[in-house]
Amino acid sequence: MTKNQNIPERPPLLEVHDLTKNYGARTGCADVSFNLFPGEVMGIVGESGSGKSTLLNCLAGQLEADSGAVMFDTRADGPRDTRLMSEAERRMLGRTDWAFVHQNPRDGLRMRISAGGNVGERLMAVGARHYGDIRSAAEDWLTRVEIATDRMDDRPAAFSGGMQQRLQIARNLVTGPRLVFMDEPTGGLDVSVQARLLDLLRGLVRRMGLSAIIVTHDLAVVRLLADRLMVMKDGRVVETGLTDQVLDDPQHAYTQLLVASVLQV
Repeated sequence: MTKNQNIPERPPLLEVHDLTKNYGARTGCADVSFNLFPGEVMGIVGESGSGKSTLLNCLAGQLEADSGAVMFDTRADGPRDTRLMSEAERRMLGRTDWAFVHQNPRDGLRMRISAGGNVGERLMAVGARHYGDIRSAAEDWLTRVEIATDRMDDRPAAFSGGMQQRLQIARNLVTGPRLVFMDEPTGGLDVSVQARLLDLLRGLVRRMGLSAIIVTHDLAVVRLLADRLMVMKDGRVVETGLTDQVLDDPQHAYTQLLVASVLQV
């Protein structure tokens, strides 16, 4: 399965204009602008402190930017600046068209309820009420993320880290979001578990036609998953382009250093 290197000629799903966030005198991210198209996966890479997580959290509305616009093509009203939405509108967006996969799955799961309950809870948040339908959908999604359905009534605390991450993915995708934010989705996992999770993510993203923004320090992750790549340093985008082109022929000295450091490992 290959990445989609030909971006559809459709209006952007997300338009970001001059997004800036400062922490006092320190720059979180500065003047970041880009478009994300339906079905496209954007990777954001850089060292720790480069601003990639700040940018992701500002895009997802989990952190308030100081300036700029995040225009999302809503189903009903066309492009709207999510920074100007009411709190209730942003919460609903986070339950329906948006999803956020945390690096630590415990941050995205309800650890005191069952695996099936975690998936079903998100369905109930968008209006599902029929118990049989909710349980059936939960069983279907546990199967999709390779969790045995006989573990459906187990709590996430009884799962391995890789299983918890797969459960978090099921919880996020069950409502069919159009845009998924992922913060180091394979971080902290063993190499063999990472490979299995990446293969699962790649299949789900392509089959569902999802748009996604993935933050990672791992260039192998973006090479496998991302159509386009942004490289960040000191809060600013220093290089952007098709993923394979950026990684195989980096133009900026910082990108060259990142690629070279991976090759030397």
